[in-house]
Amino acid sequence: MSGVGVQLHQRVEVGKPAELSSPCFTDRNNQTRQTEQSVPIPERRGESERGGEREAGQMKLFVSEGNPHCVKALAALELSGLKCDVQLVNHEERVVPFLNRPVIPVLLLPSGQHLFSANAICQLLLEMAGKSTDESKQLLEWEATELQPALLQALHKQALQGKSSEAAAVLKGPLGWLDQYLSKRTTSFLTEEILADIVLGAALYPVLSDPAFEVGDLPSLQAWFNHVRELPACQSAAQKVLKGKGLEALKGFLQKQPVPHLQRRDSPPSASEMEESEPVMTQEEIEAAAQACRKGLPQCSATPQKKHPILPEEGKRNVLLTSALPYVNNVPHLGNIIGCVLSADVFARYGRLRGWNLLYVCGTDEYGTATENKAREEGLTPQEICDKYHAVHCAIYKWFQISFDYFGRTTTERQTEISQNIFWRLHERGFLLEDTVEQLHCENCQRFLADRFVEGVCPHCRYPEARGDQCDKCGRLINAVELKEPQCKVCQQTPVVRSSKHLFLDLPKLESELEQWLDKSTSSGDWTNNAKNITRSWLRDGLKPRCITRDLKWGTPVPHPDYSDKVFYVWFDAPIGYLSITANYTSEWEKWWKNPQQVELYNFMAKDNVPFHSVVFPCSLLGAQDNYTLVNNLVATEYLNYEDTKFSKSRGVGVFGDMAKDTGIPSDVWRFYLLYLRPEGQDSAFSWADMALKNNSELLNNLGNFINRAGMFVSKFFEGRVPEMVLQDEDKRLIAQVCWELKQYIQLLDKVRIRDALKCILNISRHGNQYIQVNEPWKKIKGGDDDRQRAGTVTGVSVNVACLLSAMLEPYMPTVSQTIRDQLQAPAHCSSATLGTDGGFLCTLSAGHPIGTVSPLFQKLESEQIEALKKRFGGQQPEDETPAGEVPSSMVNSAQPKPPAAVEPTVNASVSAADPERAKQLAAAVAEQGDKVRALKSQKAEKSVITAEVTKLLELKKELAVAEGKNPEPSPQKGKKK
Repeated sequence: MSGVGVQLHQRVEVGKPAELSSPCFTDRNNQTRQTEQSVPIPERRGESERGGEREAGQMKLFVSEGNPHCVKALAALELSGLKCDVQLVNHEERVVPFLNRPVIPVLLLPSGQHLFSANAICQLLLEMAGKSTDESKQLLEWEATELQPALLQALHKQALQGKSSEAAAVLKGPLGWLDQYLSKRTTSFLTEEILADIVLGAALYPVLSDPAFEVGDLPSLQAWFNHVRELPACQSAAQKVLKGKGLEALKGFLQKQPVPHLQRRDSPPSASEMEESEPVMTQEEIEAAAQACRKGLPQCSATPQKKHPILPEEGKRNVLLTSALPYVNNVPHLGNIIGCVLSADVFARYGRLRGWNLLYVCGTDEYGTATENKAREEGLTPQEICDKYHAVHCAIYKWFQISFDYFGRTTTERQTEISQNIFWRLHERGFLLEDTVEQLHCENCQRFLADRFVEGVCPHCRYPEARGDQCDKCGRLINAVELKEPQCKVCQQTPVVRSSKHLFLDLPKLESELEQWLDKSTSSGDWTNNAKNITRSWLRDGLKPRCITRDLKWGTPVPHPDYSDKVFYVWFDAPIGYLSITANYTSEWEKWWKNPQQVELYNFMAKDNVPFHSVVFPCSLLGAQDNYTLVNNLVATEYLNYEDTKFSKSRGVGVFGDMAKDTGIPSDVWRFYLLYLRPEGQDSAFSWADMALKNNSELLNNLGNFINRAGMFVSKFFEGRVPEMVLQDEDKRLIAQVCWELKQYIQLLDKVRIRDALKCILNISRHGNQYIQVNEPWKKIKGGDDDRQRAGTVTGVSVNVACLLSAMLEPYMPTVSQTIRDQLQAPAHCSSATLGTDGGFLCTLSAGHPIGTVSPLFQKLESEQIEALKKRFGGQQPEDETPAGEVPSSMVNSAQPKPPAAVEPTVNASVSAADPERAKQLAAAVAEQGDKVRALKSQKAEKSVITAEVTKLLELKKELAVAEGKNPEPSPQKGKKK
C-alpha cells in the first residue's frame, strides 16, 4: 500500500499535450512528445519477444518470509512466466533507498526505478506478460483502501492477541460485501482476468485457509477461495512465504507493523463508489488541471476581516455551529477536546475559508448537581466554582487555538429568561405533565438526592458506583430509586424513598412530530451513523415522559408558583444554553435561532450526548412552537481512550487540557495527532508511541520534509526567488494528482469527514516528495541549461504545492499553516482563494516571487522524551494527593467510568488519624486490583469470578479510606429495601 502513488501513475492515459503559455507555468518551446510514465513498462510478448525476455531478465523481486503482500507478487510472477531474479530479504531491510521506512515487496526495474506497491507489481507483471488488467482495477482499489486496513487489524488481533471474535468482527463488513459481489457472478472468479483473483486471493490466504478464523457462513466467498488457492501459482507462492505455518508465520512481520486503527465505513462500497474514488485521469483532464493552475490567484486586495456580530445574510450559506457545552466543574481531557470543541473548530475554520457566513458558539454548562458537588468538595460556593473553572476552560481552549466566535456560560440572566419562556410555551400548549414520583431522600442531610448526590450499584450491569441519573459503565439511564445499595454522597448514609411532585415533558405527545422532523433532517443533512442509530434506539420502543425538574438550589428556577422550590433539570436547561450564549453575543440572536429557512445548524458532540440533542431538546423546541432552528447536521464521535485504559484525573492517568502545554509539544502537533486518530467510526486510543511515530514519520519526514526542501531549493539554488516553470508531462501529472486530492479533501470536509480529509494533505506531500526524489533538482542544478531549467521547474512546482498545503493545513494546524505562508511570503488571501473554489490547484507563487527565510517546521520526538511523558501520565501521583472525584460526565463526556468514591469502611478498626505509609501501600493494591478487574472484564470471565474480584476491590478501597484518616461509619446493610 505504500506504493499507491506509483500505482496511480500507471493509470494515467498518455497522449500529446496541448501547448500552454503562462507567466506561471510554461511548456518546453515547440516540443511535443509522448507522456513519460513514471514506471516504464517493457514491451509485451508478441511485440518484441526477445526484447521482452531481455528486459524481464534484468528485473529483481525482493520478498520476505511471513509477509502476506509477498504472496501476491510471487503468485503474479509465476503466472506471468517472466524471467526475474527473486531475492529473499528480512522485513527491516531498506531496499528502496529514498524511503524512510522499509517496504517489501519491491520490484527493481531495468531502468533502476523501484516499484513498491504489491498490487502495482502484480499489475505490471501481468501486463508485461500480455494479460489484460483493466477489468480488475476497481477491485484492486477496493482491496488496497478497504480490505487491507481491516485485514491488517484482524491479523493483529488474531495472530498477536488471540482475539478470534474481535478479528472476525473487523472483517465482517468487507468479507460480507465480497461474498455478495461473488454471489452475483456467473463464473468461478471475480473477473474474466486473473489479476483481481490473485491479489484478493493472496491477501485473504492467511485468513480463509486457517480454521482459527471464524468468518461465518459466506458460501460464495468460500467457493471462490477454494478455486483460487488450487491454482499452482498461489500454492507455490503461499508455500514460499508462509512455509506451511499459517498465521504463525506472520507474527514476525506483524510485530514490525504499527498497530492499525481501523476506520469503519458507514456501509460497504458500491461499484460506483469505487469508480468515483479512483483518480483515473485522461490526458484532457491533466491538461485542464495544468491550464487552471496557470491562471494563478484571483486579484484580491486583502482578506476580508470578520465583523461582529456575525448575523445571517441573504444569499449566503449561513452556518450556525455549536459544540457540546462542557461541564464547568472539571478540566477537560483529550477525549473531551477531540469529541467536541476541536472537531467543531476544524469545521468552523474550513467553513470560513470556503466563504460561508459562519458563527461558532460554545460555553460552559454551569448548573446542576455536578457543580454543587464540586463546590462542596472545594469549600467554595457554586458561583465561585463556576468562575474558577470557566477561566480554566477558556485558557485551555485558547492554547489549543479553538476559534470560537463567542465562548459564554449558562449562569446568566438570558439563560433564565429564555429557558423560562420555553417552559411557559410548553405549559400553555399542553406539553407538560405533573406527576408524583418516588425519590431518594437523605434524612441526615434533610434533602432529596438528585442525580449526582447519590451513588449505588447499577441495576443493569452491577457497576458499583453508578450515579443517580446514569451508569458510566453501561451508559444506561437510571432512576435513582432503581439503584441497589444507594448512598448519599455527602454523608454516606442510606437514603429513604419519599414522594415528590415534579413536572415532565410529554415526549409521547410530541413523538409523531419529532419523527417527521427526524425523517427530513437525517435524510437531507449530515448525521453520523452512530447519531442515527442512537436516536432510532430511543424511538424504537416509544418515548416516555421525561422529568424536567429537580429538587436543587443551583439551577434555573422553575417559574411556576407550585414549583418555586425546584430548578430545571440540567438536560432540559443546558441545551437552551446554545440560545442564551448566542443572545449574550448579540441582541439579534433570534436571526440565528428562529430562522430555520436560512440557517443550517451543526451540533458536534460525543455519542453519549446524542439523545438529548436529537430527541429531548428538539421536542422542547417543537413543543414551544416558536419557529426555532433545529439541528440539520448532528456530528457525534465515538470515544477516545488513553493507552489501554481510561482517562482519570484522580489516578493521574491521561493527559488533561491544562497539562498538554507543559509537555513542551506544540499545540498544533497535539491537534494533528488527535485529529489523525479522531474516533469517527469506532473508539480509538491515544498512544504515546504512536504519537511519536506519527510526528516523526508523517509530520517530520513526510510533510515537513517536503515543504522544507521546496523552500530551501528556492533559497539555495535560485537566490530566494521562485524560478520559471516550463511544464513537462510529468509536472502536469503531479498537478492533476494534487488537484484530485484537493477535490477529495473538499468533498470529505463538506461531509464532516475530518479524519479522512487530513489524509489527503499527507497524500499530497507524499506525491511531492516522490516528485522531488525522482527529478533530483539538487543534481540537475549543476548541469547544463536544460538541466538547470528542469531543476527550476521542479522547484517552482514544489514550492507552489507547499503553498497549497499551507491552505489545506489551516483548519488542522493553524500556526504551522501561518508559518509556511510567512516563510514563503504568500499572499494573505491565498488560503481562502484556494479553498473558496471547487478544488483547483492555483499557482500562488509566480516566477520571480521572493520568499523569506525557510526553517524546519517540526522537531523529532525522541524515545527518551516519550518514555518520560508516558511514565508521567501513566498514574504516578504525588503521595500527598488525595484522590478526588473523577471527571464527571457532561455535555462533553467521554463515558469514562468514575473512580469509586470513598466507601466508608466496614472493618472493625476505628482509625482517627491518617496512616500515610499504609495508605500508600493500599493505593497501590487498589490500583493493582482495579487492573485485575478490568482484565477479567475484557476477557469476558465468568460473572461469579468478576463479582468476587470486585468485592475484593471494594474492601481494599474501604481500607484505603480508613488509612487516609476518614472517620468510619457503619456501612449500609446490603440488600436493604428502598
